[in-house]
Amino acid sequence: MNIITVTKENLQQEHICCAISNKKDCQVIAKKSWLAERFKDGLVFKKGDVRGKCFIEYIPAEEAWCPIEAEEYMFINCFWVSGRFKGQGNSNLLLEECIKDSKEKDKEGLVILSSKKKIPYLSDPKYLRYKGFKLADTADPYYELMYLPFDKNTTKPCFKQTVKKPSIEDKGFVLYYSNQCPFTAKYVPLIENVAKERGIKFKSIRFEKTEQAQNAPAPFTSYSLFYNGEFVTNDILSDKKFKKIISEKGL
Repeated sequence: MNIITVTKENLQQEHICCAISNKKDCQVIAKKSWLAERFKDGLVFKKGDVRGKCFIEYIPAEEAWCPIEAEEYMFINCFWVSGRFKGQGNSNLLLEECIKDSKEKDKEGLVILSSKKKIPYLSDPKYLRYKGFKLADTADPYYELMYLPFDKNTTKPCFKQTVKKPSIEDKGFVLYYSNQCPFTAKYVPLIENVAKERGIKFKSIRFEKTEQAQNAPAPFTSYSLFYNGEFVTNDILSDKKFKKIISEKGL
């Protein structure tokens, strides 16, 4: 498999949105718009020359949309290889590209958001440990910040203290999200409509700038749902899944 580096110049021609093939899909448009604004911050998007989920996206940690302290590291936003592209060494190939590029840019290592066990939208901790990543820090209820230092004397990255125990003061449902993940463009309006139809207090807040995301109340800034101040999930919910949560809350 050949690796393609997506740039502002070829962004509109390349297939970049997971399994979404329609260029006019709201999810594709939202994601490409988000990427276009991030290239100036040093974002890199590398993908296999295929139409599917086989890519790695990373950015200097100082510009990452994640509430962490990781100076001189490269932060991996998203690393996804699935379906027929698994088991062929493609994950290793993409990670090696990221490591090579990061070393050439004099970074101290890689840092990535993961979890105690594999859960949706977070990188697989088992694979990361297999590739030499170490645990840098944790945050409730299941987040793990993993890092791969290029030198034994590098400083260990960490979460900002404000997200160690995610909580907010607002009552009702509050959703923080961004278009870093294309799926939010489709699924956020669906649950907004469910809340409106049910007369349930609901507020959605979309991060539009790096500073906003870096001061988020939870580690995963693509999608974090709270209810009455308590963190609920990072899973990007369908209307069916959201209705189940509503039921569980007795609403």
